[in-house]
Parts: sequence; structure tokens; C-alpha cells
Amino acid sequence: MSEAATNNGDDEIVTVNFKVTRSFLDEIEDTWQGRGFNSRSEFIRYTLRDAIEHPTFDRDELVALLQAEEDVREQRTMSAEEARERFGTDGANE
Repeated sequence: MSEAATNNGDDEIVTVNFKVTRSFLDEIEDTWQGRGFNSRSEFIRYTLRDAIEHPTFDRDELVALLQAEEDVREQRTMSAEEARERFGTDGANE
């Protein structure tokens, strides 16, 4: 996933430091390693570039996406069939 590198040869590379909580850093570590990035820095550059290139993806959507991923990991989801049974739909509109 080396496309996260932003240096096209003309730009000076600079170091940026920021603070995060230990628990958030742990989540970042789990995420970049689980998604095939070569390093945490590469993952962060990729994520920041994506946020700039797709500005319509706002914080609320990100929070919902992260919550949905956590729900899947914690097995707090149900199949479509379970949902139809639970909410009384017949699935005819699929």
C-alpha cells in the first residue's frame, strides 16, 4: 500500500508529532497491522490522504463505521434472516 507515500520528489518531507491516548494507539496498531500496511506511519498517511480526498466522509460517518466494525468483532450483529424474523419482514423487497 505504498501509495500512501506523498513525496513526488519535489516536496520536502517533514515530521509531524501528535498525541493520542494509549488505548487509541492500541487500536491504530491493531488496525494497520490487520490491513496489510507496512507501518503505522504509512497507515496514518493513507488515512489522512483519504480524509482530504473524500471530505464528504465526515466524523459522524467514521464513528458509525467504527462502531459497526466493533459490533462485528464483538458478535453483536445478526444475519438478514434473523433480522427478518425479529422485525417481522418477509424479505420480499430484496
